[in-house]
Amino acid sequence: MNDERERIFTVEATPVKFGPGAALDTGWELRRLGARRVFFVVDPEVLRLGLADAVLDSVRTEGIEVTVYSDVETEPTLACFERAVAAARAADADAFSALGGGSAIDIAKVANLVVSDGGAIMEYVNAPVGGGRQPAGALRPLLAIPTTPGSGSEATTVAILDLPELRIKTGISHRRLRPTQAIVDPELTRSAPAAVIASAGLDVVCHAAESFLSRPYTSRPRPASPAERPPYQGSNPVADLWSAQAIRNGGEFLRRAVRDAGDGEARGAMMLSATMAGVGFGSAGVHIPHACAYPIAGLKHQYRHPGYPGDKKFVPHGFSVIVTSPAAFRFTFDSAPARHIQAATMLSGQVYEADDRDALPDALLALMRDVDAPLGVREFGYDDSDIPALVDGAMKQQRLLNVAPRTPTADDLARIFEESMG
Repeated sequence: MNDERERIFTVEATPVKFGPGAALDTGWELRRLGARRVFFVVDPEVLRLGLADAVLDSVRTEGIEVTVYSDVETEPTLACFERAVAAARAADADAFSALGGGSAIDIAKVANLVVSDGGAIMEYVNAPVGGGRQPAGALRPLLAIPTTPGSGSEATTVAILDLPELRIKTGISHRRLRPTQAIVDPELTRSAPAAVIASAGLDVVCHAAESFLSRPYTSRPRPASPAERPPYQGSNPVADLWSAQAIRNGGEFLRRAVRDAGDGEARGAMMLSATMAGVGFGSAGVHIPHACAYPIAGLKHQYRHPGYPGDKKFVPHGFSVIVTSPAAFRFTFDSAPARHIQAATMLSGQVYEADDRDALPDALLALMRDVDAPLGVREFGYDDSDIPALVDGAMKQQRLLNVAPRTPTADDLARIFEESMG
């Protein structure tokens, strides 16, 4: 066994075009990528509001054939992904694009993966839930255009799916899933409801904080070969820069972005922060709050936030992630007190005592209250009797828990859920 410590880290980033009106360059970018027939996944609400019209016109103007696909669910299930794969195969596309939130982009990622590499979706889902298959070769070009400042899916190697029959959410993760190009246009967020911005923005903050507080990449054993180096490598100097700025922006701009849909500066800053956090955690990783979020979102489907469009009952991802973060970061505090205090100061702008383990939890709770986010797991329909099942679901997310600066046991996770119940 190789007992030497890791000395190498990798940071890969999707090329990003940012700015108001940037989405009108979609056709030009797809032509640059060599597209002739594009399978274009569009969130149905984005389509209904007419936000996609000019974007799709820019593609057709370049002489590119477009198949528009809008069978997109919020928090998509395996069946939703399978329908998209079938439609993409029928379209015989040589390129993919997505316009919408993380769900739309993730659907495009998975459709591209399966159409390009073959097989079935569950073969690629992370073990132990799925087969953990790795794609053998390059995928087709994928252009991602987010409309919410949240998941950072336009910059990440991950796609998330809901498996209600297994009562769990999980994902597919591989560097080849990362989009070829991203266009981040703040104008696309103007129609997003305040609740969507709140959930998405809290996801940004949690992505960035988890990445910044993940175990150092040098704490892992050096792999026997480069192929064995995990996608989530732990905190490193480059990922730290991206994550730190996303934390600062979350503290400075999220309240404004939720309060005023016309605040282009605030919503633009949060859009860019989502991409920044995506680059950061795409290298360093996320851990305990995200591991806890998957069973929170997957075990029960009885919560409906009144600020979300549609009638579907689900726990919005950002809310499911942030709700355990205060307890999670209180648990990890002793692994790196100075970094936890630094994260709290970046988020709140306040100065804290060096031993204040409540600094970051308090800063997060203040932000959650100010944007009217749920403050406890109980609000989603859970009670103490559900904790064993929640712990079991979180323990299945070992690819995330392995990145935590302090590795939790099942008992540790139970205490985190207890503290987070509200």
